[in-house]
Amino acid sequence: MKEKLYTIPINDAVNADDECPMCYIERSIEQDLMDFVLGSGSSYMESDIREKTDEAGFCRTHFKKMYDYGNTLGNAWIMKTHMKKMMDEMWQAKALYTVTKNGPVAMLKRSTTPGANAFSAWVNKRNKKCYICNAFEENYDRYLMTFFEMYFKDSDFKEKVNSHKGFCLPHFGDMLNYATCHLSDKQQKEFSDTFFPLMEKSMQRLYKDVSWLIDKFDYRYKDADWGDSREALQNCMQKLKGGYPADPVYKQQKRSTTPPSSTC
Repeated sequence: MKEKLYTIPINDAVNADDECPMCYIERSIEQDLMDFVLGSGSSYMESDIREKTDEAGFCRTHFKKMYDYGNTLGNAWIMKTHMKKMMDEMWQAKALYTVTKNGPVAMLKRSTTPGANAFSAWVNKRNKKCYICNAFEENYDRYLMTFFEMYFKDSDFKEKVNSHKGFCLPHFGDMLNYATCHLSDKQQKEFSDTFFPLMEKSMQRLYKDVSWLIDKFDYRYKDADWGDSREALQNCMQKLKGGYPADPVYKQQKRSTTPPSSTC
């Protein structure tokens, strides 16, 4: 299968040969979005962009990453208008809040009373919004679709993937869910028959690595080869939950004047 523009990110991710190609893609997109939101292109000064970031806001994880990114002025502009929107919404939610009596009967009524806990409902809804998370989710299915298209149409790619380290558990779950919804029974079986053993092998490898890391603290093994155990902690963490726990803080470094677009 001839490489096309939309297949490049998938090939790059597999060629990186770490614990999960989808983690690699997720990190790349996140960093592009950070550059777009806060980078030297100053998109945060554009009213249409700030309208979007004001509406979506950011999750706790991405607020921390934005703070670490290093652009104090950009963060401040984003925060100023987002705080204004949040204050307006908060007063609207407060107006719907009502104080209710405690007790079994009152609590039963409260669960069916409109507005009884409207403020908490607003907070919960707000906590589920994030401009960066949303932007990734909007394109995630296309990356999954491209991966499976390449897997079943490109024998070289399939061979490379089948000898890979597999995926992290969260992304593997996403892969199987996508397969269930979009692949034929035959394709689902081929993929699952290949990747469950591959995932098991990958988990066993990491278990041995982290076990050897522990053994290396025993004086009897101080002169033995470390093997791959030096990276066992971060590799196990990535395999179980995704992401790159050993990554350094991502800071402002690239110029970005246009929003990142999906190549899938």
